[in-house]
Amino acid sequence: METCRPRDSSSTASGKEVYMEEEEEEEEEEEVMYEEELCDEEEVASAVQDIGCLNEAEKPLVGAEVCPYLRDSDGKPTADSKNGLKSDGGAAAAAAAAAAGGVGPKTTMFTWFVVLALLGVWSSVAVVYFDVVDYDSVIARAKEFRVNFSEVLQGKLMAYDRDGDGDFDMEDAKVLLGLKDPVTFEVGGRPAEEHDRAPPADTQDPDRDRPADTQDPGQVRPDDTQDPDRDRPADTQDPAVRPQPPLVEDFVPDDPREDSGHPYEDEVETIDTTGVLVEEVMAEETMESRSDQKVKEKTKKSKPKLLNKLDKTIKVEIDAAEKLRKKGKVEEALKSFEALVQRFPQSPRARYGKAQAEDDVAEKQRSNDLLQRAINSYREASELPSATPDLIRVTLKRRAERQQFLGRNRGALLTLERLVEVFPEDLGLKNDLGVAHLLIGDNKGAKRVYEEVLAVAPGDGFAMVHYGFILKSENQIAESIPYLKGGLESGAPGTDDGRFYFHLGDALQRVGDDSAYHWYELGHQRGHFASVWQRSLYNVDGLQAQPWWTPQETGYTDLVKALERGWKAIREEVLAVLDLKTGLFMPEEENLRERGEWGQYTLWQQGRKAGDACRSVPKTCSLLERFPEATNCKRGQIKFSVMQPGTHVWPHTGPTNCRLRMHLGLVVPEEGCRIRCTNQTRAWEEGKVLIFDDSFEHEVWQEAASYRLILIVDVWHPALSAHQRQTLSPI
Repeated sequence: METCRPRDSSSTASGKEVYMEEEEEEEEEEEVMYEEELCDEEEVASAVQDIGCLNEAEKPLVGAEVCPYLRDSDGKPTADSKNGLKSDGGAAAAAAAAAAGGVGPKTTMFTWFVVLALLGVWSSVAVVYFDVVDYDSVIARAKEFRVNFSEVLQGKLMAYDRDGDGDFDMEDAKVLLGLKDPVTFEVGGRPAEEHDRAPPADTQDPDRDRPADTQDPGQVRPDDTQDPDRDRPADTQDPAVRPQPPLVEDFVPDDPREDSGHPYEDEVETIDTTGVLVEEVMAEETMESRSDQKVKEKTKKSKPKLLNKLDKTIKVEIDAAEKLRKKGKVEEALKSFEALVQRFPQSPRARYGKAQAEDDVAEKQRSNDLLQRAINSYREASELPSATPDLIRVTLKRRAERQQFLGRNRGALLTLERLVEVFPEDLGLKNDLGVAHLLIGDNKGAKRVYEEVLAVAPGDGFAMVHYGFILKSENQIAESIPYLKGGLESGAPGTDDGRFYFHLGDALQRVGDDSAYHWYELGHQRGHFASVWQRSLYNVDGLQAQPWWTPQETGYTDLVKALERGWKAIREEVLAVLDLKTGLFMPEEENLRERGEWGQYTLWQQGRKAGDACRSVPKTCSLLERFPEATNCKRGQIKFSVMQPGTHVWPHTGPTNCRLRMHLGLVVPEEGCRIRCTNQTRAWEEGKVLIFDDSFEHEVWQEAASYRLILIVDVWHPALSAHQRQTLSPI
């Protein structure tokens, strides 16, 4: 701001510098005299307010008395040095330079900067030490501010200046907390009570606001004439509307959406207590995006609450231990959780973390003992009286899963029964309980559970497929179909299982419905079956697959030759047993027959001898023991099979592709006995071996006048390695 603006063109004051040179010594001096200029009272008053030159009567001086420190004792202008200030003028000269728009000593601005910095530091220390401000409340109120959080992260707190002093301090915090009324701002951005007081000349931006003497103190620019990109002044806001930060014309928000309009228009942004910018759904978003957000909100709300009041007080320590566990440092995590349990034995979350860490270590070390410890720890966590419902749920569910993993299915059943007792309305837990009944062979118990579920939720897909499976196992073929089909069509979690496609197709075949192959094809497309024909469920990938094999293709020619050479001795032994009717031939129990009688006499099962069965047929067993590809086949059997006339075996497949099946004909009627594998049908011959892969669909008819007797020998698939044969689980 200029203190005295002359009416006429001002004469310039200039000085020539004196240079000393070796060749010539000349001294030239030129004095520039200041001309007296008169200033009108209005300008003088403005200048005096800027430079602080007021007399005792608070009246502005006029004429030559305006700036007496620019003249010497004789009333003449003083001579200036090179920088335009008298060298010995001291503070008066510095003030004169400041008033004239010049620059004061370099230390002045630096000194003010240091003072302000120290004030800010000590103010911050005082606020923190004496807990003057409740920052949780500040942050909660900051949720309602429509301001880009990146400005806060960059330290640009000017946006929160509520008292117009140019920074964010204690007074601004009090306004945000509602402890102090907000200051009314004029259009120029200054408080109303400071409207008539001009800011210091050395801090004012001359291009920022209009001069104070040209504004009407009581006038505020109407809203309809304001810049549409400005926020409405605070004194015109509805008290219910959230407070807006004062607008600074040169403030540029970091919001990337500013190109579409003013960043504060029709926009609601909040800052949550974690410091994350949360953007609510904008008006122009589609209904689909709104639906997605609602789903996400529901998912977020469904996050289990595992911490009780005690757990919340040690949350930092729990989180640190959990972080170790998630990073794979399971041994360190276990030690941390054990220490927490020792210090806080009543903390359910600490004990649950200990169980999880024990579970992880057990898996890493493949230790059943450690896994049992984890199972016990899960139970202990669930039994603490202050455990939250969500923690009880996740803890007992995991306990039941690990019990089932160890084969302790009855223990898992008891765990799930307790879960259902605690959460009787949870249909998912009831469905799990039904599976637990099936795992111990209690189909009746499972059926009762699923009937309860379907009575409440008839469309529960999981309950439907399992209930249909149970009905089919009870030979209620037609009744099972709608449940199996409905469950698969529901697409519910847990229904896309090859067993359900298998049994639905099988049920449809048995009622003569050709749509069975449609479901087989769907099962194949979903990766459950190797093909429509090959529908075994326990497979090893990459094995050669074909329905019929020759001895040469199998590589087991020695076994085939031994069987065909000794077939009569084998037949003699088994007929003796069959004629005596000793009860060694047991009826087929896999529900594969449509009609007729089918008996079996088992010698080896899952790679082991079946009791003392070989005692009645010692020669047969002695011959077979020479061929470990048969006797050690853990996924097969060796047995005699007798089928009476009039028997029909439904189309079916074996459980695995890891074996091939040999049939040695012992007593075969001339006509009426045949076997189909895929679309090829063959007949047995006495003393000859047929080889096929029973993982492919096959079907048997016995329409002869007398019984048919054969020896069934399962062997490992020739493509399996020795390691695979040793490590594959039995079937």
